[in-house]
Amino acid sequence: MRAVVTGGAGFIGSHVVDALLARGDEVHVFDDFSSGRPENVPAGARVHEGDIRVDSARVFDEVRPAVAFHLAAQVDVRVSVERPDHDADINIVGTLRVLEAALRHGTKIVFSSTGGAIYGECDGPAAEDHPLAPLAPYGVSKLAAEEYIAAWNRLYGASHVSLRFGNVYGPRQDPHGEAGVVAIFMNLLREGGTPKIFGDGTQTRDYVYVGDVVAATLAAAKQDGGVFNVGTATETSVLDLYERTQRAAGIEREPEFAPARAGELQRSVLDPSRAKSALGWQATRSFDEGLGETWAWISAG
Repeated sequence: MRAVVTGGAGFIGSHVVDALLARGDEVHVFDDFSSGRPENVPAGARVHEGDIRVDSARVFDEVRPAVAFHLAAQVDVRVSVERPDHDADINIVGTLRVLEAALRHGTKIVFSSTGGAIYGECDGPAAEDHPLAPLAPYGVSKLAAEEYIAAWNRLYGASHVSLRFGNVYGPRQDPHGEAGVVAIFMNLLREGGTPKIFGDGTQTRDYVYVGDVVAATLAAAKQDGGVFNVGTATETSVLDLYERTQRAAGIEREPEFAPARAGELQRSVLDPSRAKSALGWQATRSFDEGLGETWAWISAG
């Protein structure tokens, strides 16, 4: 299969590239390298440097892919609040450009969306029909992109799929970014810093290992449309996360507590039942196993 991976030099995208190459696919990485790293791209992939907002037509015309794994995005919630127009330009307009390019070549799109940022507060594992109440422009832009994808499916008979990820963690995650608390904690422990916990640390998230996310992403390429949660249905508090991170690192250090951040979700957890029944997918990596593999990568750096 000939595939394009937008954001293929990034955290999740580069793992998707690895998996596609491992099964013998022809893989093209489409990335502007604003956050993606050249060293993440394996030698077997062909690189197309460019911006999805202006270069999608050119890249798709060159490659004519059967499938596009669309992971390029603006993912920082704080940036989305400070610059909502910038967030919308990349996440909505950029996705439209990918959709338009894909339409010309009959390319199937698997889109990486978000669960927690779209659903808002959860009172238990949220299924795909949970009320949608994003608290930040980032969630709004991802939801808008999902709606465009669904509209293209209806309008043109396409079979694009949207995946709502939980909190993804694992090797290659940026330890300096907003989205990677596991990597942030581990990097601070490695460098002798003090991890910071906002609020009382009881807020929960659904952490899913990047290898499991890749498996769901590849499985979705065989699905005829739809929206699917990619999570574990397990809540982990920040306090518990920090304790387990310390165990994985073999380092004990008292954290610093800071005031709670305005607008932060208190509970976010996904129900992946639909993905299990339709995609034959479920997370297989235990949290402690995944933390161990992430620490091995962080400590080696």
